[in-house]
Amino acid sequence: MGVYDKVANIRKSERKQKQKYDDSYLDMGFTEFSDGRPQCVICNKVLPNSSMFPAKLRRHFETHPDFTNKTADYFKRKSDELHATQKTFISHVKTHSEKSLKASYLVSYELALAGKPHTLAETLIKPLLVKVVKCMADEKTATMISSIPLSNNTVRSRIQDLSHEVKDTIISRIGQTKFSLQLDESTDVAGLAVMMTFVRYEFSGIFHEDILFCKPLPSSTSGSEIFSMLDAFFIENSIPWNNCIGVYTDGAKAMVGNVAGVVARIKKVSPNCTSSHCVLHRHSLATKKMPVLLKQVLDNAVKIINHVTNTTFAV
Repeated sequence: MGVYDKVANIRKSERKQKQKYDDSYLDMGFTEFSDGRPQCVICNKVLPNSSMFPAKLRRHFETHPDFTNKTADYFKRKSDELHATQKTFISHVKTHSEKSLKASYLVSYELALAGKPHTLAETLIKPLLVKVVKCMADEKTATMISSIPLSNNTVRSRIQDLSHEVKDTIISRIGQTKFSLQLDESTDVAGLAVMMTFVRYEFSGIFHEDILFCKPLPSSTSGSEIFSMLDAFFIENSIPWNNCIGVYTDGAKAMVGNVAGVVARIKKVSPNCTSSHCVLHRHSLATKKMPVLLKQVLDNAVKIINHVTNTTFAV
């Protein structure tokens, strides 16, 4: 390394040294900004850190000749007023950002529940909210509404965050209590084998039923493949198999086979687990040979129950 390189490095390191604020700078009308730079309490201008020298600060102070005779108490009062204003502004911005973020999650949550397209938030919901608020309130409130982030990518990200939160909540619950599983594998319209797993557990004195996961099977619908997917999910999320006390499936051989079936494999890792044929599958099998007259009565009863259920949820 040559002499010129050494000198350049020394000067570079000197430039990187950050100057510190001194209380005596207040006599020249300068207070300390939030990031350590000097800020003039007269014109509110923030100077770079390289100007943190008495001579440079005084040069700026002399551009305000009407304040050269002011006392230190005056500059102290101006500094306190400036910091109070900045603190109020930061608090307002923070509160507004938090409310805007919460509103974004609320809209995304409702879109996810309704199963509507993500673009609906930006193309319909937000413009409509702005118009309604502008009509019922004022322009300022409408401007705040328009600042809510509701783009397609944002809504998708919010829904993913919400789904991860739901998943983490369910996993944390079943990791500490006994639960039962409902397993069902089927093939979608594209011919892809999909595994759906429901979980039923007790929490705070109430029984809950939730979807644990829904994943495509990697190759086939054999008992080993289904159990491997279950076991990998349990290991990944630290769920003890001993907490599984019941498993319910259909009558497929891959599920109830005595040797290689999923139920047999689950009972090996959870000896206290019991198994049973799914009640819905039993009803489905029973209705296949049911007399036509009784089947019509059953179908009407199912329609009535579904109507009452849908009306209750709608209200």
